[in-house]
Amino acid sequence: MKTDPAGTMSAILSSYQNKIFSDLHVGFLCKVISYDSGKCTADVQPLIKTTADAPAMIQGAQVLAHRFTVNGGEPQVYKPDLKQGDIVFVVCADREIKNALNGSVATASTDRQHDVNDAVVMGVLGCSLSN
Repeated sequence: MKTDPAGTMSAILSSYQNKIFSDLHVGFLCKVISYDSGKCTADVQPLIKTTADAPAMIQGAQVLAHRFTVNGGEPQVYKPDLKQGDIVFVVCADREIKNALNGSVATASTDRQHDVNDAVVMGVLGCSLSN
């Protein structure tokens, strides 16, 4: 039997493409395992399996907070009140965020992109608020 080189190359490239896309993290649902309100960070468990194994927990993800001016008053800071078990939406930054968390323009220490180490919790899904 003769092997089709184009078919073999197509299968290899398709497999490679699938591997690349499975390592590209953009946005996904997680369950809150724990929340540190002082640091505004959370340990979260991704809820969607992409392999046979359960996804690894993400530790120390930054959590989005807000500053609002209400009715013309002084600005007020609002931090989330995450509870264990809340379902949250998490995004991964395009590049490493660690060196920019102090507000300065910085160079990333690594070449990582869309990595779970640079996850940010955007907020709680409404379905969790009724629990």
